[in-house]
Amino acid sequence: MSTHYVDSGAQQFEKTLVGGGIDELNELKAFLFKENIRLELQRKEIEELKQEIIEERRRLQEESDEVHQKILSERKRLKQEELFYTKKLEILKNGFQSLEADRKALEAARKQFERDQLEFSGSVRRVQDLDSAAVLFQGVSSFMSLKKRYKDLLKIYHPDNMNGDHEMVLTINQMYEELKKSYENSKIV
Repeated sequence: MSTHYVDSGAQQFEKTLVGGGIDELNELKAFLFKENIRLELQRKEIEELKQEIIEERRRLQEESDEVHQKILSERKRLKQEELFYTKKLEILKNGFQSLEADRKALEAARKQFERDQLEFSGSVRRVQDLDSAAVLFQGVSSFMSLKKRYKDLLKIYHPDNMNGDHEMVLTINQMYEELKKSYENSKIV
């Protein structure tokens, strides 16, 4: 509203109040009564709106506090889960390292076992081959007969022959060298 209209309305009100007749005053009184009721209703509406806004603000504050509490609770839970996950990951890493160390130790033990087994079977075979070679050289009483038996055995077991055996030839050579040394040592004495 413009101030001019308000000023003219106030002037009109004063004129009617001061110089108006009973009808005009009754009309003015009815207008003021209605205006007073309208203003009272508006004041009550404004008061109700104010109370609703205050209540809404309180409810929003409660919801905000509740959400804040939930966020804090979730952060705490996530932190605990992160710590728990970190510990589990560390346990798994240590477990895998331990398993890897055990696997390496087992592999080393397996290789050692295979070497030992191979060495044992080789020594058993050498002993068996030496026993066989000792049987083959059985009855040799002189160096000349040793030499002749050696040549005969090489003809039989040479790897170029159809049933030749390379390992047996090595064993025969070893046994021949041992017997030859024993004959040479007995000559010296």
